[in-house]
Amino acid sequence: MGQKANPIGNRLGIIRGWESNWYGNRKDFAGKLIEDHKIRTYLNARINKGGISKIVIERTLGKLIVTIHTSKPGIIIGKGGGEVDRIKEELKKLTNKEDVQINILEIRRPELDAMIVGDTIARQIENRINFKRATKMAIASALRMGAEGIKVKLSGRLAGAEIARSEEFKQGRVPLHTFRMDIDYANVFAQTVYGKIGIKVWICKGEVLAKRDLNPNFVGGKSELSDRRGGGREEGRGGERRDDRRGGGGDRRGGGRERRG
Repeated sequence: MGQKANPIGNRLGIIRGWESNWYGNRKDFAGKLIEDHKIRTYLNARINKGGISKIVIERTLGKLIVTIHTSKPGIIIGKGGGEVDRIKEELKKLTNKEDVQINILEIRRPELDAMIVGDTIARQIENRINFKRATKMAIASALRMGAEGIKVKLSGRLAGAEIARSEEFKQGRVPLHTFRMDIDYANVFAQTVYGKIGIKVWICKGEVLAKRDLNPNFVGGKSELSDRRGGGREEGRGGERRDDRRGGGGDRRGGGRERRG
């Protein structure tokens, strides 16, 4: 009926965990929720080119733990960790809390992260690179790294056209109704001279058949799955098939020469 459900929210508690880990009663729930939103908005604006995928917020008694998942940890850490200390002090002022801890987790395969893929396409569109070229490059790199399927949808005044339109690019399989399918989703905007362009990215990383740890900071499950699938595919494509083709071609050439002789 139009697929209005967010693929991430649809899988919460099944194969994905929550990005805000804390308990709130009726009195302080709204305040904590607004504070989470402020922290995420501030960090995304503050670290604009840091390749941030997601920000996980955990709360214990009087302590705030912020974990930033990024593909460029060097930019956030800075020289000798000076940048992290500045961000920590700014978060203390923003939240009025004394005990704030910042953890930084590196994303090993940014090509398989929907937020980073969408952000890369958005930056390229802002730099006036053709949207079709940018999207096809992102799709090719995701499939090369072992994704089962990827879908990208762009909407707005594409290539500066007078009338806004939507274009969709899809390769592989992206079954949104299968809950055990690990599908990453992101919605990103590119702010161009001729208006705002919306970019939606769906990346299918394969099925999760075993029981998964729902902690959002747990990275092992996804990377192992993509390692197994990506490695197997590349060997099959590069090793066996090409050798067969070369062998076949050689036989044919040899056969042709024998006939001539």
